[in-house]
Parts: sequence; C-alpha cells; structure tokens
Amino acid sequence: MNAETSAHPCCPIKAQGTAWTQPAPLWRRGGEIAAWLFPSAVLVLLPKCPACVAAYVALFGGVGISMAAAANLRTSVLILCMAALAGLTLKRICRIISREPKNSQQDQRQIQHP
Repeated sequence: MNAETSAHPCCPIKAQGTAWTQPAPLWRRGGEIAAWLFPSAVLVLLPKCPACVAAYVALFGGVGISMAAAANLRTSVLILCMAALAGLTLKRICRIISREPKNSQQDQRQIQHP
C-alpha cells in the first residue's frame, strides 16, 4: 500500500510534507457560484429610477407602491446585495489565508540557520 493513501481509496490521509484536500462536491460548488451570481445579477438588473422600481413591483407583484416606498426599496435591495457580496468576498479571503502553508516560518529559519 502506498504511504500517501489510506486503506480506503476514498479517504486519503495527509502524507509528510503534503496536504491532501478532498475536492468540493458538485452541489457545493454550484451553490457557491449561485451565491455570487444572485446578488450580482440583482445589482445589474436593479433599475436606477424609483418609478421603474414601482412599475416592476406593480407588474410582478400586482401591488402599487409610492415613489418614496420604491426609493426605499431600491436602497434596501442595493445595501443587501452589497452586504452579501462583501460577506462572500470576506469569506473567500479568509479561506485563501487559511490555505497558506503553516510552516513558512520554519522554512525561513532553516534557510537562515543551515
């Protein structure tokens, strides 16, 4: 048996000097893509004028709203989408930082002190 694999081929273990990671399942990757696409698409399709927001609400919701309510709704949707994208960005940055090698300080010490 190879030292880099366990008794079960679906369960690799960590070999010395290497880090094994299981690839994300397809449904998880699709969910991550959808999490980025939905707020982005809403921001792209969000109308700039409150009258258009009121018209879309009346068209798709069947309810008429005032211009002030449409302006507040547009601002709220804008803030929610920006917060969602900021949260996803922060999550991605934290994931990238956590993947950095932990023994980089040890490698630097070995280079300085041969």
